[in-house]
Amino acid sequence: MRFEYRGRNNKGGLEQGVLDAGTRDGVAAELQRRGITPVSVEPEADQSSLQERFENISLFKPKATLDDLIVFCRQMYALAKAGIPIIRTMRGLAETSKSRALSEALDDIADRLEAGTTMATAMQANPEVFSELFVAMVHVGENTGRIDDAFSRLSKILELERETKRRIKQATRYPIFVIVALTAALIIVNFFVIPQFTATFERLGADLPFLTQVLIMTSDFMTTYWPALLGGVVGAVYAFRRWIATEYGRMKWDHYKLRTPILGPILEQIALSRFSRNLATTLSAGMPVTSALSVVADANDNAWIGYHIHEMRSCIERGDSLLRAARESGMFPPLILQMISVGEETGAVDEMLINVADFYDEEVDYSLNRLSESIEPILLVGVAILVLILALGVFLPIWDLGSAAIN
Repeated sequence: MRFEYRGRNNKGGLEQGVLDAGTRDGVAAELQRRGITPVSVEPEADQSSLQERFENISLFKPKATLDDLIVFCRQMYALAKAGIPIIRTMRGLAETSKSRALSEALDDIADRLEAGTTMATAMQANPEVFSELFVAMVHVGENTGRIDDAFSRLSKILELERETKRRIKQATRYPIFVIVALTAALIIVNFFVIPQFTATFERLGADLPFLTQVLIMTSDFMTTYWPALLGGVVGAVYAFRRWIATEYGRMKWDHYKLRTPILGPILEQIALSRFSRNLATTLSAGMPVTSALSVVADANDNAWIGYHIHEMRSCIERGDSLLRAARESGMFPPLILQMISVGEETGAVDEMLINVADFYDEEVDYSLNRLSESIEPILLVGVAILVLILALGVFLPIWDLGSAAIN
């Protein structure tokens, strides 16, 4: 959101302009960092064009992809290692970036750096591009003077995440295609095929088998009430999205996803691998355990796991060890608990967690390779049952009529 501000600088001169921030307090804090005492802060009058209004909608707003961020991290690592000034680096990358969202974010970061803010703070003002983990790693890199190392670590984390998502899409492509094809076939059969057979059977006036009557009733219901069915589906999807947008709904849904057959164990392995690797990365960068847990929890895509990670931080703040906090959460299998125990005894928790992450990455690879093998028999059985029902429902009356004609 954009705010128009007026204020006084250190010399008493009037300063005015426009700033992007979430709230008025955010604008006031930014002005104070620039040495300006705010006098008035008001939302900017809405003078945006129709195109800008569409772009402000999340569905149409350009986004930075994982590939964009990986390339950015690699470039930042090389330029920071070469000693190129950060502001100059940001301006140059903003001009050459193919992603509009990333380019705008880098320009904003450069403006904030020129105003005296840190890079982590400037990135935090662009949460739609940079995650909490991204900001935390940059913050640690700035504090330790190893900003190049921070971007190197981030590029490796993002590459692993991209590879995991690619494998998931590859493994689920065939099942999704089959399900979409089945749905399309059911719609075509109920709206176009069965009504034609129904008219033929009615002209013949024969008694129809029960299965055929069920198919005809289903087809009649769908062709008659399809607007209500379509509205019900849209309403259900809308209500579901509203429900998972709430904190409670998202947590319950994320917990349920981990308990679903076949896919649930794979999602849990991915979540545990991401938790272990992110926690190891933040700890090896020198971040305190409590801060590292907060960052890992906020960077986690699963709200149920994030909630338990926050609970772990609360236990540690009360004086418990990392092992005891992890055991009390009830979220981790014995393997992770054993590795944390060994890590605390040897003072190498980050190394043990890296080993855990590598182990789960191998398990995810194996599970994803077998995903199609696990789902394919279920899909084949479903297709066979559907074809059998349709075939019997359509051809049984024809057989009956043929037998009656012979007799």
